Order: sequence, then structure tokens, then C-alpha cells
Amino acid sequence: MTGTGTLPLPALPLPARTAHRFAEVDGVRVFYRESLPERADAPVLLLLHGFPTASYQFRRLIDALGGHYRLIAPDCPGSGRTVAPDGFTYSFERLAEIVEGFTERLGLTRFAMYLFDFGAPVGFRLALRHPERITGLIVQNGNAYEEGLSDAARAFTALTPGAPGAEEAVRDLLSPQSLRAQYEAGTAGPELIAPEGPLLDQHFLDLPGRREAQRALFYDYRTNVAAYPSWQAWLREHQPPTLITWGTGDPFILVPGARAYLRDLPAAELHLFDTGHFALEDHLPEIAPLISAFLTRCAAAH
Repeated sequence: MTGTGTLPLPALPLPARTAHRFAEVDGVRVFYRESLPERADAPVLLLLHGFPTASYQFRRLIDALGGHYRLIAPDCPGSGRTVAPDGFTYSFERLAEIVEGFTERLGLTRFAMYLFDFGAPVGFRLALRHPERITGLIVQNGNAYEEGLSDAARAFTALTPGAPGAEEAVRDLLSPQSLRAQYEAGTAGPELIAPEGPLLDQHFLDLPGRREAQRALFYDYRTNVAAYPSWQAWLREHQPPTLITWGTGDPFILVPGARAYLRDLPAAELHLFDTGHFALEDHLPEIAPLISAFLTRCAAAH
């Protein structure tokens, strides 16, 4: 305390300014969040969300880092505020095509990618098409190896339309209880999980056509498992700088899947956290500095 009885004000980091926009890509109105960093040439990080959420899962990360880096988070078709036309084909290949067109619409020629859950197969497809654009990978519970699949995940990837019990399994995955469990399962501090996440997920899932879109992606997930060898070959060939952050309590995507990356990327940086699927929800203070340091190193290397 000073002599006047007042405390000195601490230097507070200011949250980033974030723009909320739409981009037209091949008939899809893609909603996205984009931070407005202080420098026009700030390193770019493309944030690819997972199931059952959308770009809002990254809002606190954007607040934390967006003043120094250009963080861009689109809602993939079938999620969030993005609007796809009637007859849109919901497959991971088609999602990758839209994200590819989105990056070109924004003029992104060099960027790192944050690969999480459903965002990982989208990002790997984009990397295979344009390896020259990728400055680095941040992988958070995004699988590319069969040993990362739990028994529940293996059962999920085996689902086929019309098979006995398949529709019941899909309905269970889209239930409010399952959505909430995606956030809470495996975390050591459930009180740190913001309750509005599952509520937002439920709101968007209740929009017309959204459950059908997610059902189609569930059935298409087997194409990702079949593509694992090609993604691994890409990693071995290109050796992208890689930061791996992983929730060890994720009931679907297991820790062996995180360690498996080190076979193909021996220089990758691996950090395990005592949490579940949505590691940023309760471990942002630990993960954000790792991402910041990683992006700075990637920028220096390029």
C-alpha cells in the first residue's frame, strides 16, 4: 500500500478485439471470428473446432492471444452460425473443401492450424492439399492414429446407416446428457467448465437440418480412419513444427493417440493435462502460453 492508502494498479493484459463476419464460399455462408491484432503481419492461426461445438469454443483463447496473433475460427457447415444450402453433402471431404475455399477467400497463404476432434480430419485434408501453406500444427485431442481410438470410439467409427442399433447410438450422442458429458467427462475440475457451452451446442443442434448434418458426419467418420496412413505419411515427409496438448481423461480419444505422433514427429512438443475433451475450458491459463511461444517460434522459423 502506498502512503496515500491506495494500491498501485497492476498492468493488465487487454483482451483482443474480435470481429464477427461471414464469407461466401461455394454457396455456403461461412460465419467466422477473427481477432484484430496490433500488427498487420501477425502470425496466423486457423482454429478448427470439433463436435458438438463451433467457433465459440475458442472465444477465450481468442481473447487471450488475439492481440498478438491473427486467430481465425470458422464455423464448419452443419455447426454454429454457418448456413449451408439445401442439398449440401455433409462429409469430411466436403467440409475440407469449404475450409480450403474459406482460407483462399480470406487470402491466407501461410498459417498454423489448431486441430481438435472433428477439426483434425478437416485440417489434415487441407494440409495434404497445400503443404506449402502450413507453418505448424497445434494438435489438441485430434486423432490421426488407431491407438488413439477408445473402444467407444471404435464402435462409433463402425456405425453404418441402417445397421441394428445405429440410429439409437446416434440419438444418444446428440442427447443433452451426451452433449454435457462431452465437456465434463474426464475433467478434474468440473466447476471450471462454463455451463453455457452445452446449452449453445443444444441450441444449434435444434436448428432445422442440423441433426441430420451431424448424423451424416458420424457415418462418414470411418473415412478418416481409412485416411490415417496418408496423414501419417504427410507428417513424416514434411515434419511440420508441432505442439501437442492433450486431455488425458478424454473417453473417446486416448493418450496413446497423443504419444503416437512422436513416432512420426520426434521433435514435437507434448503436454498432457488432467482434463477431458475440451482442455481449453479448464486449462486455458496453462495452454495459452504454450501456444503463444509456439506461434512465435514458428514465425521466427519462416
